[in-house]
Amino acid sequence: WWHEEALSVPADCRPEPMDAEDPLFILYTSGSTGKPKGVLHTTGGYLLYAALTHHLVFDYHSDDIYWCTADVGWVTGHSYIVYGPLANGATTLMFEGLPNYPDASRFWQVCDKHNVTIFYTAPTAIRALMREGTGPVKKTSRSSLRILGTVGEPINPEAWLWYYNVVGEGRCPIVDTWWQTETGGILITPLPGATQLKPGSATRPFFGVQPVIVDNDGKTLEGACEGNLCIAESWPGQMRTVFGDHERFIETYFATYDNLYFTGDGCRRDEDGFYWITGRVDDVINVSGHRMGTAEVESALVAHQKIAEAAVVGAPHDIKGQGIYAYVTLNSDEKPSEELRIELIQWVRKEIGPIASPDWIQWSPGLPKTRSGKIMRRILRKIAANEHDSLGDTSTLADPSVVEDLVENRMNR
Repeated sequence: WWHEEALSVPADCRPEPMDAEDPLFILYTSGSTGKPKGVLHTTGGYLLYAALTHHLVFDYHSDDIYWCTADVGWVTGHSYIVYGPLANGATTLMFEGLPNYPDASRFWQVCDKHNVTIFYTAPTAIRALMREGTGPVKKTSRSSLRILGTVGEPINPEAWLWYYNVVGEGRCPIVDTWWQTETGGILITPLPGATQLKPGSATRPFFGVQPVIVDNDGKTLEGACEGNLCIAESWPGQMRTVFGDHERFIETYFATYDNLYFTGDGCRRDEDGFYWITGRVDDVINVSGHRMGTAEVESALVAHQKIAEAAVVGAPHDIKGQGIYAYVTLNSDEKPSEELRIELIQWVRKEIGPIASPDWIQWSPGLPKTRSGKIMRRILRKIAANEHDSLGDTSTLADPSVVEDLVENRMNR
């Protein structure tokens, strides 16, 4: 029995001294773009970077109650529920459950119950709660909140503004953080109270981080521009290898552009030097020779008042080469119709231009997401291409039944 075993061991458990470069953990990426990689982080650099970024990005003070809603099995949970906060002696809240169960006030009820001051969640969760309207938020106080954060994917401006104005009541700065499993911690982010905020922008690099935007030939772009996001120098939290396959580590991150870490993300830098993540580079569609980021089309769709969430992928098109295939989730009180489908196509034409008009719109009650809330676009691309019999590994999906519905109602047969 536990109580008997407890009597046989000393209460003192001394920590084991470790070398700074000893492996700390191996975390397998969710496989949203293919075969999972074992990302290896080390003891000294990772721990230092997680603690430093947690302290400065969230302006953490000893009387704060900090809540990151991520799953601890995901890198955000590692860095910003466990390692960073605990290294700083923070009060960190852990939550097991869903943001909309038993109702859509759940997050805000927890904030009120525990006087949460710093709240860090994913844009996916924000959009899901937006779908339910302002009522579930307004019936709670949220008066303890002082800083809001987002993580996991670019947040579209409409969701950012809802988060800022409805949840934070216009008084809580939003730290829209950009980083990756591979980076160990936050690389581009506002600092609350110090950085001008722009809805949808991750703003400026963290201390010591040197972002570089290059074109497809590897030429460095200066000033306001759009291209591929790379990092020029190392930082303490950087992964050290792909476990068991160092060649894949070099090939994936360092072979594309000379002397640069390639993030795999597209990025725009505006005239103020602020960075806007435009989505994965492999989420670029080539429509009749025009290259277009899927995030741009998704943002246009979600800007429509009846739309809760949208995911856009490229699909084979007889004339254009690639067409635009949109999966659209409506707000809970809306019903799909042919009139709405036509309205959405016209809406995107107005927001972006005729070249961005969706060729297919599939109504989807939900999207295939990992437990961390990331949309598994690899699956959406396969369904859109009518290759649903080769979806690959779906074991990390939060709700595999969503895929069955999407396959059953696919448009591109």
